[in-house]
Amino acid sequence: MKNNLIVLGLIGFSLSASAQRKLIKKPLENGYTINGNITDLTSPYVYIYAPGKRDSAAVKDGKFTYKGSVKAPVSLYLSDSDQKFALDLYVENVPVTIIGKISDPENIIVKGGKTQQELNVLEASLKEGEVARTKLYAAYGVAEAAKDEAAIKRIEADLKKIQLTSVSLTKKFIASHLNSYVSLDKIKGMGYNADYSEIYKLYQTLDPALRASERGKEFETALSVLKRGGNGQKMIDFTQNDMDGKPVSFSSFKGKYVLVDFWASWCGPCRAENPNVLKAYQKFESKGFTVLGVSLDDTAEKWKKAVEEDKMPWTQVSDLKGWKNEISTYYGIRGIPSNYLVNAEGIIVARNLRGADLENKLKELLGDK
Repeated sequence: MKNNLIVLGLIGFSLSASAQRKLIKKPLENGYTINGNITDLTSPYVYIYAPGKRDSAAVKDGKFTYKGSVKAPVSLYLSDSDQKFALDLYVENVPVTIIGKISDPENIIVKGGKTQQELNVLEASLKEGEVARTKLYAAYGVAEAAKDEAAIKRIEADLKKIQLTSVSLTKKFIASHLNSYVSLDKIKGMGYNADYSEIYKLYQTLDPALRASERGKEFETALSVLKRGGNGQKMIDFTQNDMDGKPVSFSSFKGKYVLVDFWASWCGPCRAENPNVLKAYQKFESKGFTVLGVSLDDTAEKWKKAVEEDKMPWTQVSDLKGWKNEISTYYGIRGIPSNYLVNAEGIIVARNLRGADLENKLKELLGDK
C-alpha cells in the first residue's frame, strides 16, 4: 500500500451484506474528516494530493487531521516530505481513520466508507505478491550492482509472473465489483500497458450508472484518445525537428519497424530504460529495426546532453514544448517512458514495451539474430 504508486495490502476479510452495512459509516453532512495516527511519523506535515489539488495537514506526535468534501468517492495520495510515509486511500463524506507505523507499512490500517472497504479487499488479495515484489526489487539492485546478468534475467522473469498474477486478481475484483469506483480507477490504470480494445471491453462491463457518472464520462472521453494508439491503428505521420533543427517526418521511416520512444532528459525511469532500448537497437538494426526518439524536453541543451550521455545513435526529434509536445498530446500520453512499436506498413503492433519485453517482441516479429 505504501509503494508510491500502489497501495499494498491491509487485512483480508469476507463480510456479509449485513456486516458491511454495520461497518460503513454514515455520511457526514459537511464532508469527511481524516484522523491519522502514524506513531513514528516525524515530518511536520502530511501532504494530500487529490486530482488537480494539493494540500497539507500539520502533524503533532504522529497525529494529523484533515477535512474536505467530495461529490463522489475520490482517491487521495498522502505522503510526507521524504516519501517515507506514502498512502493511497479513498474518501467519501464519511469519517476516515488511519492507524499504523511507517516502519510497518504493510499493516497500516485504513477504515472509511464503502469504497475504501472495497480497496482493502483488493489489496488483501494482492498483498502476497506485493511483498514478494518488494524483495525482488532489492535483489535486483544487488544483481545489477554485481552485473550478474543471469540473476537479473531470473528476477525480471519472476517480476513478470507477479505482474501477470496481479492483473489477473485485479480483473477478478473488477468482475465482482462492477459498481465500484475502485474498479473504474483500476481500469484507468491498466491503460498504460493494456491495449485499447481490452480496456474498452473492461469498461463496458461496469455498471451503467458508474459509466454515466462524471468520472465515468471523463474516462470514456479519454478512451477515445487511447484508441488512436491501439494495436492495429495507423501511426499518424508527424513532423518535428531533430537536434540540428532539421524537420524529420515519421513517413521517412516507411519500410522499417520503428519504436517511437517518448522520453525526456529529466525522466529518471526513461534514462534507466535507455540502455535496454540501445541493446535492442544494436541487436535488430540489421533486420530493419530502428528507434525514433521523441523528447518531452523544453530545453535543447539538456535534451542534447542526455542523448550524448546515454549514447543514443538513433534519430531524435522534439518540438521542445515539454508535456505539451504535439504528438504526445495527440496520443494522450501522461507518463513516460512510453512507446509504440510500429511495423513496416506504419501500423501499431505493440505499446509500452520495456526491458526484456521489447527484445522478445522483436524476436517474435523479426527473428533471433
